[in-house]
Amino acid sequence: MRTLRLVTSLAVAGLLAGAVAMIATPASAATVVFSVTNSWGSGYQGQVTVTNDTSAPISSWRVEFDLPAGTSISQSWNAQQVTSGNHYTFSNVSWNGTLGAGASTSFGFLVNGSGTPVNCTVNGNGVSCTGGTPPTTPPPPTTAPPTTPPPTTPPPTTPPPTTPPPTTPPPTTPPPTTGTPVQRYGQLRVCGTTMCDKNGARVQLRGVSSMWLNWETAPYAENLSALTWMRDNWNLQVIRAAMGVEPAGAYLSDPGRARAQVETIINNAVTAGVYVIVDWHAHEAQNNQSQAVAFFGDLARRYGHLPNVIWETWNEPLQLSWTGVIKPYHQAVVSAIRAADPDNIVVLGTPTWSQDVDAAAASPVSGTNLMYTLHFYSCTHGGSLRAKGDAAIRAGLALFVTEWGASNADGGLDGRACLPEAQSWIDWMKANGISWTAWKLDVGTDTTNLLSPGAPVTGGWNNYLHGHAPFVVANMR
Repeated sequence: MRTLRLVTSLAVAGLLAGAVAMIATPASAATVVFSVTNSWGSGYQGQVTVTNDTSAPISSWRVEFDLPAGTSISQSWNAQQVTSGNHYTFSNVSWNGTLGAGASTSFGFLVNGSGTPVNCTVNGNGVSCTGGTPPTTPPPPTTAPPTTPPPTTPPPTTPPPTTPPPTTPPPTTPPPTTGTPVQRYGQLRVCGTTMCDKNGARVQLRGVSSMWLNWETAPYAENLSALTWMRDNWNLQVIRAAMGVEPAGAYLSDPGRARAQVETIINNAVTAGVYVIVDWHAHEAQNNQSQAVAFFGDLARRYGHLPNVIWETWNEPLQLSWTGVIKPYHQAVVSAIRAADPDNIVVLGTPTWSQDVDAAAASPVSGTNLMYTLHFYSCTHGGSLRAKGDAAIRAGLALFVTEWGASNADGGLDGRACLPEAQSWIDWMKANGISWTAWKLDVGTDTTNLLSPGAPVTGGWNNYLHGHAPFVVANMR
């Protein structure tokens, strides 16, 4: 990633355009970083990160710059945009104006042309934008510019590291032996009862799930540095964004925050070249089907062109009728996804906390590239649940274990790990080509919390593994 660092004074008092009144703080320095996060022949994707370098919170910000003649911004997100000729003004929106001391936020835009910002100012205090032009020719292989609007919800306030985003090779050449998971495997599809890559070779993805995003202790799953560290040190190939839906503070009560978290994880996965599961983490999703249809339909329109994305439409249905309740729900949500995304894999939750895959096998959902969810916790679930999985596979279902733990089904509140039985599950998944994500990327005392207290948000966790984490990491490598 190319970066251009700008430093200017930040006087924080009064009103700024498009923002609320600020809390007065001493004048100090703000750091603004402009980055080219992706490029193609006719343009590029830019990002500006604003950091509050003062010792007190600020409640609003405004960034202005000019673009050379022949270069223009076609779309932007995470800021209010005002355009006057080639002069662009971006001010905070309601959820990203307040920045604590040392905190950051970002906004992004799509540019037609090759010119980069000049005459940059922050809150009216200007310095020149010099250097840091985007590539004049894209590095091979290239990805096409996005055909749908980029995200309109905020990322977390931690700036991403300045590592170059990988590109995804088209599925017309043999898979490379090196590179990111998405470079190696490309567009995934269901082939028989397993998952295959762009060339038809069987793939078993292995990775981790986030905590319920509404309950995570820190934004571990939303940090790009942490994701690339897991990719490079744990051999992580997929991350699951477990977006809580029903509890207080989750999607139904705070959709803006929940979508922001999910879309940050999606965009980070694209940059890191890993796969991402977008999980409607609910137990009674039949009660919010219209919201799920709208959510997945919208994200499919904006992200369905990416090979990175896997949709998970219902985490763990309760003991509900498959044919009477769960299957009709899946049909409605899959239909909304397929209206915009014809080919990315969709994973369908099954009855009894995603255990009764045999019930789904008796009456599968019609469609292509559909997989079915099986969850296990090795202190609770053993051979009898694997037998259900075997029956589903014999009936022709493709399974995906989007959540598992070497613990009791409560996630390991007692701290106990059942590794021999967990190994039996690992062996069974490997033998059947079943991809998996382990529960869960967070700090806590449960067996399934992968991290111990003090783990930094940005990765580097060799000395912070907790509970079943050493077992999980060993089986990702």
